[in-house]
Amino acid sequence: MNAFLDRLRRAEPVLMLAIRSSRTADVVRIAKSTGHHAVMVDLEHSTMPLDVAASLCATAADLGLFPFVRVREREYGALGPLLDGGAQGIVAPRVETAAEAAAIARACRFAPRGQRSQLATAPLAGMRPTPAATLNQTLDEATIVQILIETPAGVANAEEIAAVDGVDMLAFGANDFTAELGRPGRYADPRVTEAIAALAAACKRHDKPLMVGGIADRELLDGLAPRGVCPLRLTGTDTDMLYAGAAARAERFLT
Repeated sequence: MNAFLDRLRRAEPVLMLAIRSSRTADVVRIAKSTGHHAVMVDLEHSTMPLDVAASLCATAADLGLFPFVRVREREYGALGPLLDGGAQGIVAPRVETAAEAAAIARACRFAPRGQRSQLATAPLAGMRPTPAATLNQTLDEATIVQILIETPAGVANAEEIAAVDGVDMLAFGANDFTAELGRPGRYADPRVTEAIAALAAACKRHDKPLMVGGIADRELLDGLAPRGVCPLRLTGTDTDMLYAGAAARAERFLT
């Protein structure tokens, strides 16, 4: 079993820092020293190259943090190199059908469950040449595929998506979902509550955790736990945190 997923199933809080603008391992070390358990390198909203993203992930894993990458939409060709380079979790955005989810899951795992290309060395194995029979199982067990549902169409297909072999957990993107409704940021909209309930029910039936992202209100997030939402919390993005810190420092010198 995957230790990261086991922690979520035990309802133990898990903090994750999103990395969008940082390009060195310093940000990963800051995440570690501030009590985070995971990082998510956000390629969907970044111009960061794949080698930098993979290097950040490998460093995170070395420090005991679980390394996710949110890939760009439909960029299946990037999944293998990112996983080969050090990522262990893939967040696939804007998935709307089980067929899309299955294609992502298959790209992340070796045959017979998938079609990930064979390799002999990986950061998780210390770059030691390892027989395929051993390395494949090790990497498959360490890999988490998170499917991000952000549209009404995706919610409508939640049951089929959650049932896909190789999909380990679902996530609900509240920001994009409310934008799709024409009510950006209106998390109190009853359709948001209905969507989370539908996703939680599907995840419960298939024993897969559900994360809710895009909501920074801790009280609101805490209220979702009884509804089946796991305690994986995105604490923020490095860019937002840098801005907040810079603004606070400027205020200190101006007043």
